[in-house]
Amino acid sequence: MQFVITSFISLCKTAMKTIANLLISIVVAVWVVGIAIFSVQNAEPVSLRFLTFQSIQIPVGLVLAFCAGVGIIGMALLQPLWGLAGSRQSRSELEDDTEFFVDE
Repeated sequence: MQFVITSFISLCKTAMKTIANLLISIVVAVWVVGIAIFSVQNAEPVSLRFLTFQSIQIPVGLVLAFCAGVGIIGMALLQPLWGLAGSRQSRSELEDDTEFFVDE
């Protein structure tokens, strides 16, 4: 009986990971299609200005795709750093909690 429960739990965990990956893939695909449609409809060249700097004339869709790509890569690089900070914080919270649970 315990084997059946253990295998069922394992199967549920695998299914949840698969569903999560599927949902993430669908969200990314919708964003890519949205950017593609927006890019095709807005092919006018624009130039970006920041303080005194000005870029060359490039299409809006290309600017949007570049910004989206930089954002995705930046988030992928920063997520492990947030995980490290979170693990340190949760470890300190556990240490604080142990002070109150003293066996007498």
